[in-house]
Amino acid sequence: MRLPLLFRLPPLFLLCACIVEAPGGVTENERRQATVAEVPVLSLKSGANLGKKVEIVGASVQPGRVRPGEQARITVFFKVLEAIEEDYIVFVHVEDPSGRMERMNLDHRPANGLYPTTQWKPGETVKDEFSFYLPSGASVSQVNVWLGLWEPRGDKRMPLTNPEAVRNDGQNRLLLAQVPVAQ
Repeated sequence: MRLPLLFRLPPLFLLCACIVEAPGGVTENERRQATVAEVPVLSLKSGANLGKKVEIVGASVQPGRVRPGEQARITVFFKVLEAIEEDYIVFVHVEDPSGRMERMNLDHRPANGLYPTTQWKPGETVKDEFSFYLPSGASVSQVNVWLGLWEPRGDKRMPLTNPEAVRNDGQNRLLLAQVPVAQ
């Protein structure tokens, strides 16, 4: 009697054929930490549309006026309009408008790295928080906070699709906030 093909294969093949990779992605707890059901009252409203996939609803800055030697915390809310195929990084540039201070790059993965953009679901609002520290001795009257989404493998920014409606620099950077500096 001839055995079926399955029984004639080497044992190693049988072992390999049974290994199934577990599905990846974020846990439900991570999703809850990274999203909000309702956007709180915001000090800065935006409406910037990135790639027709994400709307930057707005942000809050705490404190509203930063002092040299202190830290400011910014919370941004991204409304997901369509699924995103690439893992984007939130790029943030903090600059002195007069150019006397070196630019700070605060690029980071969204939601403290918990929730990659490829996992974002249409209809969700993703909360992203980051801080910047204004160096002691900084003698500026304000700092500009520029923001957008950047895909590092292809070195491309998600395009700003409504540049006429928001303040931007023409290079897919949204002027999210102008934070006054107290002296």
